[in-house]
Amino acid sequence: MTTVTDRLDSVRTTSAKLPGAWRLGLARGGLEVRAFFRQREQAVFTFAFPIVFLFLFASIFSDDVEGAGITASQLYVPAMIAAGIMSTSFQSLGISIAIERDQKQLRRLRGTPMPPAAYFLGKVWLVLVTGLLETAALLLVGTVFYDIDLPTGVGTWLTFGWIFVLGLTGCALLGIAISSVPKSGQSATSVVVLPFLVLQFISGVYIAIDTIPDWMLNISALFPLKWMCQGLRGVFLPESAAVLEQAGSWEYGRIALVLGAWCIGGLVLCLMTFKWKSRRDG
Repeated sequence: MTTVTDRLDSVRTTSAKLPGAWRLGLARGGLEVRAFFRQREQAVFTFAFPIVFLFLFASIFSDDVEGAGITASQLYVPAMIAAGIMSTSFQSLGISIAIERDQKQLRRLRGTPMPPAAYFLGKVWLVLVTGLLETAALLLVGTVFYDIDLPTGVGTWLTFGWIFVLGLTGCALLGIAISSVPKSGQSATSVVVLPFLVLQFISGVYIAIDTIPDWMLNISALFPLKWMCQGLRGVFLPESAAVLEQAGSWEYGRIALVLGAWCIGGLVLCLMTFKWKSRRDG
């Protein structure tokens, strides 16, 4: 005859066999990556969009930049890399999570034994893989077609590394936070894409930083994209190009401060705003 103690022991044994959040998050990440690449149209659009825009802008604006020792084409490469990082994190998560919530996928996941952290770890792996692939593709185009020189020093690559990690993390957290704003999955694209598009214009992605009015730059300085662009210009462009920046220097200390602050602020926003159910579900 089975006693209550036996049943409790059985539950404890079963619970002990359940994989942890990290292992489940890794498995969830594999599912997310496979699902992303199975949607071929979405994958092609995600990777092709910044590359196509790089070709367009770098081909139209290819003259030498006076006093900077670079061409306008070279100026676009690090800016497009920054925009690609934000696209694969902020835009991708903001839209996809809103759609998953509207389709009640999040509600069903919340009802399973899977720890909530595993879901977010899966998204982190997806963003990391797509962000690295996007960056590698843009660097390949930049070096082959626009004479971008890859850094030779370890210190410069380390600078690129922390800008990439902090920028990707901050933008991913912002994407998770903004996913709670759309009322439905259908409205997610317009809610997320519009502010991202505006930021690209005022942060030095499509327009040279030295031609943007100061008041617009001051607004863009409140968000991570402007600082990602600036930091990546410092990594991939010669020191002479720093004269184009608003402060006349790369300001790595301020870049680290702002991106780090967005990582913390984005986490707080996620904790305050994230919902597993849509507004219609209560």
